[in-house]
Amino acid sequence: MSAAFPAFVSAGEALTDMLRTGSDQWSSQVGGSTWNVARVMARLGVPSAFAGGVSLDVFGDALAQATDVAGLDMRFLQRYAKSPLLAIVHELHPPTYYFIGDDSADLHFDAAQLPAGWMQGAQWVHFGGISLAREPLAGKLVALAQQLKAAGVKISYDPNFRVMMDERYDATLQRMTQLADVVKVSDEDLAGLFRHGDVNAAFATLRGWNPQATYLYTCGAQGAALYQGEQVWQAAPPQIEVVDSVGAGDASIGGLLYSLMYRPDADYGEHLRFAVAAGAGACLAAGGSPPSVELVESLAARTVLR
Repeated sequence: MSAAFPAFVSAGEALTDMLRTGSDQWSSQVGGSTWNVARVMARLGVPSAFAGGVSLDVFGDALAQATDVAGLDMRFLQRYAKSPLLAIVHELHPPTYYFIGDDSADLHFDAAQLPAGWMQGAQWVHFGGISLAREPLAGKLVALAQQLKAAGVKISYDPNFRVMMDERYDATLQRMTQLADVVKVSDEDLAGLFRHGDVNAAFATLRGWNPQATYLYTCGAQGAALYQGEQVWQAAPPQIEVVDSVGAGDASIGGLLYSLMYRPDADYGEHLRFAVAAGAGACLAAGGSPPSVELVESLAARTVLR
C-alpha cells in the first residue's frame, strides 16, 4: 500500500510573488521555497508531493494548477476559504519585499488531513522557508517533523532566511537543525539568521547543534561544500551563462536529495557535484525553472571538485 504514496514530500508554504515591473505595473508568479523543492524533485523524476494549504481564490487556483502540472500528488494539497499568502516584491535589484497573509490559507494546514498511511511511503520530508516563521503553522510543522523523525523518516531542512526570522525564530532554527539529517544553508542565510557577520562562527554553532547531520553549505557563484563529520568536500560550479539565479538554492538541495536517494553507491563528492550542477541548471532559465536529470548530469560532468 505504501508504494502508492510519494517517496518525497515537501511541507510548508506555496505563495504568490507579486513583482513590481514598473512604476504602476505588477506581475504575479507562483512560488514558495518548500513548494519549489517539491517541483524540483518531481522534475528529477522522484514521486513527490507538496503538503500545504492554499486559498480557494484565483491565486490558489494558479498554485493548484501549477502543482498539478508539475506532477505532484494532489492529495497532499489542501484548499481553504482563506486569504492567499502574497510576497510583495517592490524592488527587484536587489529583491526587496514584504509578506501579506494574516490568517491566510497556509496557516490552516492540517497534517492530520493528509492521506492515511502516507508516512510509510515517505523516504524524505523537506521543511524550511517562511512557513517555519509563521505561527500557528510553524508549530504544526515542527511537531510533524518530530513525528516523522520518530517514525524513521529522513528530514531535510533549509531555513532560507527572510527578514521575519528574528530572535523569535532562534528556537525553531535550533530544533529543526537537531531533527534534520541534511541541512542546507547559504552564507547569506547564516549572516541573517545569526545577526552578525562572522559566518564561520555561525556555521560552527549550527553544526554544533547536530554534529551527525550532513550540511550543504552554498556560496552562490563561489560554489558549495558538503560537510559530514570531520570530512568536507568542495566544488566549483560549471561555467554557464546565468539567466537568473531564482530557485538555484531549491534546486541544489533537491539535487543532493535525489543523489542520496537514487545514487546510494556514490561518494559524498559525487553527491556534492550533483547538487552544485542542479543549482547551476536552475540558473539557465528564468523564474525558478527546475532542471531535468539529463541537464544536471551533463552539468555535473563539468563540475569540478576542489
